[in-house]
Amino acid sequence: MPGPLQGVRIIDMTSVAMGPYATQILADMGAEVIKVEAPEGDVFRTSSPALNPGMGPAYLNLNRNKYSVTLDAKSPSDREQILRLADTADVFISNVRPAALARLELDATALCARNPRLIYCSAVGFGQDGPYAAEPAFDDIIQAKSGLAALQGRNTDAPAYVNTIIADKVAGLTLAYAIPMALYERERSGKGQALEVPMFETLVSFTLVEHLSGHSFVPSRGPMGYSRVLSPQRRPYRTLDGYLALLPYTDAQWRRFFALAERLDLAGDVRYVDAQSRARHFDELYQDLADIVAQRTTHEWLARLAPADIPHSRVNTPESLLDDPHLKAIDFFGTMEHPSEGTLRTIGIPVRFSRTPGAIRRPAPRQDADRDMLENER
Repeated sequence: MPGPLQGVRIIDMTSVAMGPYATQILADMGAEVIKVEAPEGDVFRTSSPALNPGMGPAYLNLNRNKYSVTLDAKSPSDREQILRLADTADVFISNVRPAALARLELDATALCARNPRLIYCSAVGFGQDGPYAAEPAFDDIIQAKSGLAALQGRNTDAPAYVNTIIADKVAGLTLAYAIPMALYERERSGKGQALEVPMFETLVSFTLVEHLSGHSFVPSRGPMGYSRVLSPQRRPYRTLDGYLALLPYTDAQWRRFFALAERLDLAGDVRYVDAQSRARHFDELYQDLADIVAQRTTHEWLARLAPADIPHSRVNTPESLLDDPHLKAIDFFGTMEHPSEGTLRTIGIPVRFSRTPGAIRRPAPRQDADRDMLENER
């Protein structure tokens, strides 16, 4: 069965991670995504290790199910070809700075005048009506500016970055849900519109859901920060031979845990008797938890915790995920053949549709591999 977005054509003038992550999700769900690359190509093509130049692994994992054509927007003939593609598109998405697109007359005003049903999406660093509008934006910069780096380093001597390009990917996910919303509205109104998804505002929104905390009220009823998450004792706990993630959460789960840990003294401790009490004593609670976990092996804890239905997990590494029994059972990792790169491992599609599932149909293309598509547009 075709994916839910079959028949949707997307012209994708994005590179690196934010835009390509979004358009790959949409391509997995059946959209025809034509990746328009500048002559120098997507920066992530140079990621390593690579088998061949221009086909780095980060690029491969962000651009499957797409077609690639190379066009120089500064060239009059290539710009005309971009305009012709936009005329046929349902969605046009770019992370080129809006001022540069306006100079080339590839901005929302110009393209939507030619194609009134077009969904024009700007993937930007900052909202264009604020003072940061023209500043360059990369994941590290957004993590710092949004407050996330400070939160991540709250319990150490200095701010720290999350060890994944979280700003790019959270903004990419936001793009991936905003575009189908606009397409749905167009089905009712018959009209396209312009969208703007800024990394900075998106990550601030993402970060402050729990951490706005006392400042959710005016006047404030307390400091910012969700105390449980910010406790310096919140971490995977060392066992006799490894590490364990453990999170009794409800009153009943804590009672069961203290019982199986043979610590009934803590079950009756007034500091831990209910959620409100625990919230005032997270540091002490998690330190007690760490001391208890350190007394047994990881295997012993797994055997005790599973029957008690207490949230827990061994601590996987990225490498061990390839052999994870759940991911193996659902065939999350697959393989496919690339015409130049050989056998590639694919990352599965996490969302499942009962009637119109997404599919991995083709690997990420070499640059300008689909040049013949342009001849069909003339």
